[in-house]
Amino acid sequence: MAVTRTLGPLHFEDLDPKRFEDLVRQLAYDFKRWRRLEATGRAGSDDGFDARGYEIVQELPPDGESEDQPDMVEGDRLWLIQCKRERSIPPAKLSSYLADIRLADGERLHGIVFTAACDFSKRSRDMFRQRCEELGIEEWHLWGKAELEDLLFQPRNDSLLFAYFGISLTIRRRNQKSELRSKLAMKRKAHRILEDKFHGQVLLRSPEACHYPYVEDAENFKKNPLWKLYNYKGMNHAGLLFCVRRHFAYLDDEHEQWDAVLSQNDGRPHHDPWDVSPNGWQLRQEIFEFWSNLPKNNQAWFEVHGIVSFESIIEIDEIGDDFVDAPHIYVQFNGRNGPFTGYQATVECADSYLGGKIYPQDVEDQRTLFFKPEWRKDSSKDSTE
Repeated sequence: MAVTRTLGPLHFEDLDPKRFEDLVRQLAYDFKRWRRLEATGRAGSDDGFDARGYEIVQELPPDGESEDQPDMVEGDRLWLIQCKRERSIPPAKLSSYLADIRLADGERLHGIVFTAACDFSKRSRDMFRQRCEELGIEEWHLWGKAELEDLLFQPRNDSLLFAYFGISLTIRRRNQKSELRSKLAMKRKAHRILEDKFHGQVLLRSPEACHYPYVEDAENFKKNPLWKLYNYKGMNHAGLLFCVRRHFAYLDDEHEQWDAVLSQNDGRPHHDPWDVSPNGWQLRQEIFEFWSNLPKNNQAWFEVHGIVSFESIIEIDEIGDDFVDAPHIYVQFNGRNGPFTGYQATVECADSYLGGKIYPQDVEDQRTLFFKPEWRKDSSKDSTE
């Protein structure tokens, strides 16, 4: 299963109670058109009001004499904002909070926003609506963790998300844009340098190979090389393709079943100064004679291509050096897979005009028994050889 990057739940319960009130009040600034929004909870003894707001219903016409606006005018709607930084609020406790609201003489509560650092059940929400109706409150809103996260993840509140939790979706999008630009720039550069190198040699090289081009430990280098020559096979959506293995193969007339001579790898570049493995030309000649006598429609190549993702490429040296007069691609090597982030296998007719191509998911997928058992067996212990 593919792994995706996501944000974990926001921990509202870890905020200081006063900071939680500040956050909710700042989220409420754009909720209504306020004439005034007061942080009453910070003074203690708040009569159940952590924040009190007066919603503008009708704008006053300018009198042309003063820029000052009154604190409130007749017709403004009174709102209560209550904040509870609690992990759980059952229906009974929620009802008690509503019962503790105290209004001054002549005050009429139009709306309420009750917020908490927890999730509310359906039962709590139904009870909240019923109690607000009984109290004559015309608008009511219950903001739990889900509603608060929805508000914070809106672009207009990205500054609050960063200020309180150190997360910025805007910065993250900018980083994505920068990463995408870098990826596309590397893709264009690779295409420019390698477009005429199809089937040509390219050196994949780790930036950590400080002792290049000299091999200090031959045995260790054979198992885990930090540079290696490969034949370039082009690019696809995932990255640059390099031939890791190439074998004489058989493809049936329906282009469904196949077999391959895995004992002989024809994918190794010629004139590799670091490849000291035996050539096996006599065995190859025997296999070639058998394979070349097959009907053209059944002659095929089985190839395994290593994929170097565009993101993993650090830099490309298009000049090369006196050891390898070919482009050098600097890329991180990771254990047994070396420079590759993935692989793809194909079985394709040797004569491209005849068509016929399949993509086996693994070595034994749709494989039939056609060649000699000693030819079919994979004698290589290193999948990158």
